[in-house]
Amino acid sequence: MAVSLDLTHPQTRAETDALVAKTPLRPSLVGLSREEMGDALREAGVAEKQIRMRVSQLWHWLYIRGVSDFSEMKNLSKDFRQILADRFDIARPKIIEEQVSNDGTRKWLLQFPSMGAGKPVEVETVYIPEEGRGTLCISSQVGCTLTCSFCHTGTQKLVRNLTAGEILAQLLVARDRLGDFPDADTPQGAIVPLEGRKVSNIVMMGMGEPLYNFDHVKKALLIATDGDGLSLSRRRVTLSTSGVVPNIQRTGDEIGVMLAISLHAVTDELRDELVPINKKYPLKDLMDACRNYPGLSNAKRITFEYVMLKGVNDSLEDAKGLVRLLKGIPAKINLIPFNPWPGSVYECSDWEQIEKFADFINANGYASPIRTPRGRDILAACGQLKSESERLRKSERLALEAMMIAGHGE
Repeated sequence: MAVSLDLTHPQTRAETDALVAKTPLRPSLVGLSREEMGDALREAGVAEKQIRMRVSQLWHWLYIRGVSDFSEMKNLSKDFRQILADRFDIARPKIIEEQVSNDGTRKWLLQFPSMGAGKPVEVETVYIPEEGRGTLCISSQVGCTLTCSFCHTGTQKLVRNLTAGEILAQLLVARDRLGDFPDADTPQGAIVPLEGRKVSNIVMMGMGEPLYNFDHVKKALLIATDGDGLSLSRRRVTLSTSGVVPNIQRTGDEIGVMLAISLHAVTDELRDELVPINKKYPLKDLMDACRNYPGLSNAKRITFEYVMLKGVNDSLEDAKGLVRLLKGIPAKINLIPFNPWPGSVYECSDWEQIEKFADFINANGYASPIRTPRGRDILAACGQLKSESERLRKSERLALEAMMIAGHGE
């Protein structure tokens, strides 16, 4: 049985939302590049000759030590800590709910301030423990615009993009909850060894389409893979897209992480139905972008995600079409048993049919592991994530985007 932990404040949820909405927002230092952090400190009155040192200190405390309160930055003077606390914010988002599946998967419902008119917004983040590694599935948007017919997230309209800081905050919260940061009382130089991390891999496969929020996703992933901070290997970071073709090349050139394609069909006719973005970027364009992905090789293969839908895309003819479609692309195919959700019209393919499909793909030279469903009992599996945030009015969303651009130097 799944365990659900109520982590809300003793006040009622409505009262808490109202309180958050009225609280003036201080700009967060989380998610800023070093240059942006230096600019922020400069505006706060820090002397120019101290900027580089102060940025280095803050970077260490935020991303190596994992502190979320300026008072814990013990090597900074009390006066400077007070200046920081008065001007900036580094607090974690509110954890509304934490659920633990019977297979050890964890799902957090996180609440972020509205950053403008309207209610605070919520996203879901999932941690999947596996033998030898732990994978964190991170969201890039509140809701989604893509309306993929088999995906629960797609039934929630887009509310807004997440900022780089909000994307990173999901990783910081997970490391907090899993004990992945060093204790505050350990020597300042001590850090969690790479081999001992609970979160060793991250995947941009949560709520939203990452390549429709490219700039903030890029900034967050560059900080997550920064060798002087969170220091995740780029080979352990995977960005999944449904096929935003113009930004695939940019992903390889500017971020350099592993690429996954949410494919699910081998003909334009069926993919138009399952993944409607295909009408804008059809399979030929998508495959061309994949063949030209920077750094593509047998050591850096593209993962193609393929959800198994009974009687829809699971025939031997579909398997043959998949082999033809991917010819010449160093690739791995993840076969995903469909994860049911309330109101879905699809069924999962029979296990015997999934194995036959996988055997054919394997026999034709492509690795095709069948993904073990994880966290189904808490709706934490692939395609099941959804928050309850309401859609902002268009005028509010445009105002919010303007604030995000102004506040993050983009």
